[in-house]
Amino acid sequence: MALKDEEIDDINIEEDEDKEKDRISEDVNKSILRDFVEMSIYLLVVLIGAYLFVTFVAQRSVVDGDSMYPTLHDKDNLICEKISYRFGEPERFDIVVFPNEASHSYFIKRVIGLPGETVQIKDGVIYINGERLEENYGYEIIVDGGRAKEPVTLGEGEYFVMGDNRNNSTDSRSEMVGNVKKEELFGRIIYRVYPFNKMGGLKSINEKAE
Repeated sequence: MALKDEEIDDINIEEDEDKEKDRISEDVNKSILRDFVEMSIYLLVVLIGAYLFVTFVAQRSVVDGDSMYPTLHDKDNLICEKISYRFGEPERFDIVVFPNEASHSYFIKRVIGLPGETVQIKDGVIYINGERLEENYGYEIIVDGGRAKEPVTLGEGEYFVMGDNRNNSTDSRSEMVGNVKKEELFGRIIYRVYPFNKMGGLKSINEKAE
């Protein structure tokens, strides 16, 4: 039986419509796949970037306790940067972070003595190489000089650190902490992000303590 021209045209139109639907469906699938791949690559880059940033650049630290009072308070959220000490040396009065092996946490203290210096605490006063250290970070007059009652001479790459809450701080005066080596330093505090009303950089943090 022969088909009329009109019927043949209808069949061709239907076939074209099916092909167009298939093409559109294929394009949609390709677009979805492309979007998925692009999103996956983007997320991977973000995750790698975040990992590298946290590992080598900076990360958030939270104060636990009052050993740095009044400069820092319990639960303060801080940014600790890890770059400076890879290329330079810690400076006196830097606020540094280093491991507390006993509790698998971290200490946050202030650098007081530098490599090669001799630190001693007499009558509540800190002396560096026999000269009184001019500073006003301490919350109170020091009651116990600990191991620094006698002169403590720092070796190469060693630092003497103390909490600003001098009578409520486990620091280099204690045998448990002792002198801290540069390679132990996790980084230095550069910014407080919380609480918001105390947000600010290291200079601002130190000024509020003075």
